[in-house]
Amino acid sequence: RPGPPPARTGNDRTTLVAFLRADHSGALLELLTEFASRSVNLTRIESRPTKGRIGQYCFSIDCEGHIADERVGDALAALRRVCADVRYLGSYPRRDGTQDPVPGPRTDAAFADSRAWLARLRVNGTDAL
Repeated sequence: RPGPPPARTGNDRTTLVAFLRADHSGALLELLTEFASRSVNLTRIESRPTKGRIGQYCFSIDCEGHIADERVGDALAALRRVCADVRYLGSYPRRDGTQDPVPGPRTDAAFADSRAWLARLRVNGTDAL
């Protein structure tokens, strides 16, 4: 049921469905790149035909992390930009072990620092504090 996600546990998984704008060469790569560039590990991806027309597909995806994680949230926002639709189905605690550590430049702190830097540039025209 729709509602706020449970709190982060540090060992979470997120499920979503991504609908392609159009079936074209490299469409799946566009989706995968948004996760890979943020070191978000996919644990499941399945293509499913939509009920629209023949040749039109969506992808059901499970990834490590919680929507409240900066990098996971950023990946979902980027998918929203490149997909016709993204349906967030939920974030929930994993039951199958532990999550691998995130590489240094892609931690939540690194994403927050980058976002703050950009905000300073937009306001001050400089990155000085």
